Amino acid sequence: MKGNLFADACSSFDDATFVLFGVPFDGTSSFRTGSRWAPMEMRKASYNFETYNGDLDVDLVDVPVHDMGDIEAYCSVDDTLDAVYDVASGIVKAGKLPIMMGGEHSLTYPCVKACGKVGFVVMDAHHDLRQEYGGLRNNHACVSRHIIEDLADRYVSIGIRSGTKEEYEYVRNKGIMSFTANDVDAMGIDAVLRETEAYLRGCDRIYLSLDMDAIDPAYAPGLGTPEPFGMTPRQVREVIRRLAPKTVGFDVVEISPVYDHGVTAILGAKLIRDFIAAKWKSMQA
Repeated sequence: MKGNLFADACSSFDDATFVLFGVPFDGTSSFRTGSRWAPMEMRKASYNFETYNGDLDVDLVDVPVHDMGDIEAYCSVDDTLDAVYDVASGIVKAGKLPIMMGGEHSLTYPCVKACGKVGFVVMDAHHDLRQEYGGLRNNHACVSRHIIEDLADRYVSIGIRSGTKEEYEYVRNKGIMSFTANDVDAMGIDAVLRETEAYLRGCDRIYLSLDMDAIDPAYAPGLGTPEPFGMTPRQVREVIRRLAPKTVGFDVVEISPVYDHGVTAILGAKLIRDFIAAKWKSMQA
């Protein structure tokens, strides 16, 4: 793995359309730590795949992608989030699309902030709507609450199947568009996406966040907070492909590689590559 970089990320920063960076931080993880190792493991896994995406007719050797490597993570979550914001905002100001490889889900907040006013779509098993958790406002269990209240123009969650009673009440009282994993199964992912796209019709820019625990642990066992009865990888891939045209920032978070034999990192890397291909195809249309 040349220079410990993501496969096919061969462009310079100046020439790139997509810029990846890793954040090896899991300082607020509440169950199983280890997501700090995920950027490295996804990079390793990325070398498993062919460059050509036959479904989308895109060859990643033709796509300008740059990998900045990992940014420094600090003991303090607040200091780490500040560092993430500095990097992500620099990418956005340079006119490029940031792709963040976490690390835990708290890291999403500064990436969304860097992208400006956006609609926020998150695939997640958990609501993440607490005001604070473990005495921390910037805990991974609070990220969606603060994005809703501070940053997002519109908000949609897909794959939910866990939360406190108060979080479910918050969703109902605020009229938040939230699809549970059961909704996805009952309605079908196409119907879920049609409703999502209709809701986001007036929103030209989307930030898309993938907490890998949205996926059932039968497919993705290496997770910080696994939750059974989740989405399938194909359902997640369909969300990525359908929303890619409007997406201006993307992340994959909460893989904990120490709990499997590379299965979840392989899936995470593949979904990143699929996002890049889908977004690039939409840009060439």
